[in-house]
Amino acid sequence: MRKIQTQGVHHITLIGADRQTSLDFWEGVLGMPFIFDQPNLDDPDEGHLYFDPGDGRLITIFTNETRKPDGSPVPEATGSLHHLALNVSQASFWQVAERLEARGVPHSGPVDRGFMDSIYFRDPLGLRLELASYRFEPPEGCRHADVMIEAHRIRVARGDHHIDRIHLADAIEALVHRGQQSLSEDRGAKNPY
Repeated sequence: MRKIQTQGVHHITLIGADRQTSLDFWEGVLGMPFIFDQPNLDDPDEGHLYFDPGDGRLITIFTNETRKPDGSPVPEATGSLHHLALNVSQASFWQVAERLEARGVPHSGPVDRGFMDSIYFRDPLGLRLELASYRFEPPEGCRHADVMIEAHRIRVARGDHHIDRIHLADAIEALVHRGQQSLSEDRGAKNPY
């Protein structure tokens, strides 16, 4: 047997209500450009709307004018989606609560996740969404996942409960040390003061 190697999320498709609810939420609340529109090729009674979540990947919505929004929480059972997390910058993150409140949308408020900040709320159809913001930028040539695995190793070696800022900082330092050359023979910390 051999693996089937994935290379990222291609797209996520959600079952929406009517067309306007999808446009108003995904573009009008979350700012995702509406980039593509066609019929659902598997169901001629549905539309298929495409939005860019900010990374060039796609979030698509099946719409049907006979379905109306129902904000009841989407069931969270084994095998179902718990939440969809979307990336936002730190600058945007600290505006989320105020902007949701301006629309009367209940939310969790900022949640400290150690390596990121999160805020949770539900879309007009009851799907739990998370707006997440990393507390770090990876070094040049590295991805967020590279920093996370290195921080995890550091956390485990130290016996700490969860990844926090110190683990991230030390992970970034280790990745830079391994990945970027220096003419110095001793690259350790110094005190020139």
